[in-house]
Amino acid sequence: MNLLIPEFCLVLLIGVSGSGKSTFARRHFKPTEIVSSDHCRALVCDDETNQSVSRDAFDVLHLIATRRLANHRLTVIDATNVKADARRPLLKLAAEQHAPVVTIVFDLPEALCQAHNQQRSDRVVADAVISRQMQHMSQTLNSIKAADFAYFYRLSTTEAVDQATIQREPSGLPQPDVADRGPFDIIGDVHGCIDELRELLTALGYSFQADGALTVPAGRRLLFVGDLVDRGPDSSAVLKLVMRLVAERKALCVCGNH
Repeated sequence: MNLLIPEFCLVLLIGVSGSGKSTFARRHFKPTEIVSSDHCRALVCDDETNQSVSRDAFDVLHLIATRRLANHRLTVIDATNVKADARRPLLKLAAEQHAPVVTIVFDLPEALCQAHNQQRSDRVVADAVISRQMQHMSQTLNSIKAADFAYFYRLSTTEAVDQATIQREPSGLPQPDVADRGPFDIIGDVHGCIDELRELLTALGYSFQADGALTVPAGRRLLFVGDLVDRGPDSSAVLKLVMRLVAERKALCVCGNH
């Protein structure tokens, strides 16, 4: 399975202990791109198994992720992320930095995860902990929707995990599909007026979610054809919003003369 991801994005790995997330991350991403909750525990107390410092560890994880995304760097979150409460601040962080979210779910049987866990040479998680994580994972699989994310992948077998490949998509503007004939909502000069742009999108039937993502009416696509910057109060916010929409393939953009 070929997993297509943008060069700039937040990669959210979701899976219980022993599901192979860390091995997968090391195989496909640079060490500097991976922000691991276990490593952050070690940073704050020299012991990655010490659950009593988890709050401090995740403060560090969120700080590193924030700084990396602010510098437009691909960032991989290596944590279980099986609880909605754990994912929520990461999704908010990605929205604030206008980073597309790539979700990779490791949906493997509990018995297999327990077996992988027992074979670890570094640390072994208690069986009861993995069982609780599986309960949260089940709730996640029942509630999570692929449509909520720019990129969503679900790996359900060890073969799928082992054979998966990562293909990074250039951050430049994707070329439109010749078969894509709309309907398009064509927007001209925005000139840095972010509030008016949001009002226009709402009036056209688009809606903004709590995490900043834009829900697009079925079958429609945005096409920006004029100046995004200059004159208005917040050109940066307009650029970040349109860049995210283009990266998520919800919009196309023709650069203006500014």
